[in-house]
Amino acid sequence: MGRGDLSDEEWARLEPHLPANHGRGGRWQCHRRVINGILFRQRTGLPGRDLPPCFGSWKTVHDRHRRWSADGTWERILRAVQADADTEGRIDWSMVSVDSTTCRAHQH
Repeated sequence: MGRGDLSDEEWARLEPHLPANHGRGGRWQCHRRVINGILFRQRTGLPGRDLPPCFGSWKTVHDRHRRWSADGTWERILRAVQADADTEGRIDWSMVSVDSTTCRAHQH
């Protein structure tokens, strides 16, 4: 496991909320490896084609990230993980902040 990769505990929380891998031959490559590749790209900002081979094909990582962004999978995962954390009392909702650093005022 590399620096910044999902720990076993993080993966255990995330895995139940991921799309199922079923069908002939299985539709997906290893979710964990691909998600670690997505996180690596987000963390480093490197171009997709320069992704180290330990994360699998750069195209698989790119396509999965794009597909899950378009179909709402990431949003569903976020909501499910937040709901789990809230149920366990690990979220303090009193610490909510709204950033209004960009405000525009017009004379009209």
